[in-house]
Amino acid sequence: MRLRNIPEAKGIVAESRHVIRLQEVNGRSIPDFLHTDMPVEMEIGMGKGAFVIGMAQSHPDRFFIGVERYESVLMRAVQKMDTLEKAEREGTEPAGTFPRNLKFLCEDAASLPEWFPEGSVGKLYLNFSDPWPKARHEKRRLTSGFFLSIYERFLKPGGELVFKTDNEALFAFSVETMRSAEHWTLKTVTNDLHRTLAPGEENIMTEYERKFSNLGSKICRMTAVYNGRDDSSAIC
Repeated sequence: MRLRNIPEAKGIVAESRHVIRLQEVNGRSIPDFLHTDMPVEMEIGMGKGAFVIGMAQSHPDRFFIGVERYESVLMRAVQKMDTLEKAEREGTEPAGTFPRNLKFLCEDAASLPEWFPEGSVGKLYLNFSDPWPKARHEKRRLTSGFFLSIYERFLKPGGELVFKTDNEALFAFSVETMRSAEHWTLKTVTNDLHRTLAPGEENIMTEYERKFSNLGSKICRMTAVYNGRDDSSAIC
């Protein structure tokens, strides 16, 4: 799908206080979001933000980061946050509607180790990622071995990766990649998430999930645990 260029998006994202930026502290460039003792969870490829906003609202005891590389898409999530904040301030929505435990980052996933140190993120969510169906583009898939090695540089040992998609070919590739990944353990696999959800099990839907489900598409979900790396195999 071709993204529509929105000229004002760059400025809106650049000026938003909901977006993380780098700042210089004692000669080091570090993210400017408030450091917290809360566990940090991250969605990569967050789109317009329905999922990560919903998660942050439901779990005020966790800190969420939504990553989206395209400013024209991230702008929509920024506008949602502005709307939520205004509604709460004006009293048209109850306290807690605006999630203060959420920030966005406009970056490519491959650059995330430059922003987040080793072991700083406890859980990753990948929702309806671009399938990159051509074989020559395999490395670009967010569940490829290349990207798993990226996540290993900032995901906490014992941390979990949760992946959802409606694309059966991408799901099969992702499951097989995870099964053969040296530092990961595949935890759960389902090809029909909505049929297999346990009673009361949380499943906040993305815009795509709601759309595809309404069309009758089955939603696939894989969860896996990062086991950590020993010193001899650590990435420098």
